[in-house]
Amino acid sequence: MAKTIAVLGGTGAEGGGLAVRWANAGYKVILGSRSKERADASAAQMNTLIGAQRVSGDGNLAAAQQADIVVLAVPYSGQRPTAMEVKSALEGKILVDVTVPLVPPKVARVQLPSGGSAVAALQAELGESVRVVSAFQNISAHHLSDLSHVMDCDVLVSGDSEEAREEVIKLVEAAGMRGIHAGPLANSAAAEALTSILISINRRYKVEGAGIRITGLK
Repeated sequence: MAKTIAVLGGTGAEGGGLAVRWANAGYKVILGSRSKERADASAAQMNTLIGAQRVSGDGNLAAAQQADIVVLAVPYSGQRPTAMEVKSALEGKILVDVTVPLVPPKVARVQLPSGGSAVAALQAELGESVRVVSAFQNISAHHLSDLSHVMDCDVLVSGDSEEAREEVIKLVEAAGMRGIHAGPLANSAAAEALTSILISINRRYKVEGAGIRITGLK
């Protein structure tokens, strides 16, 4: 049976795009938001888009409590506050952290936190009972909600639990992309830094969806 996914930040562009792709693939998805009303409205739009009732909305904590896997897709400034809000609901679960440490207005410049990886720092704070996996930092949110669009990119998946990485790679594939094992969670620093590079490439070449491809794999 397909797992239930809570997407905290599911009313945003990237979280919402991933949510609609997972719902379209058959998963039950709960959009988490500070505003349940906003989450409910976004869920209704997604259900209309996919032609099925697989998406619902709720507050962040309630969404996380109901889910098997929790996805954190909020801006960097909201990463820690949101995670701490739902910490009690994360015990024994996989937390997929999509966070990129962008510091406006210079988002095209790499500005990693002092410890290196923003996602690894969150794992240290949450403790070993939560399996944090880093993924989806290097995809463009622009086309995610367009289910007819082929997402021509790979997704780097890093985490200290190989089993948890495997579960997240299943979600990557369900969303129409290829997941690549990228090693322990500390390696998330490379994916986090790549986002600023891709933003710079988008601006220089006037494109909206620069991504990455790993060559040499069968």
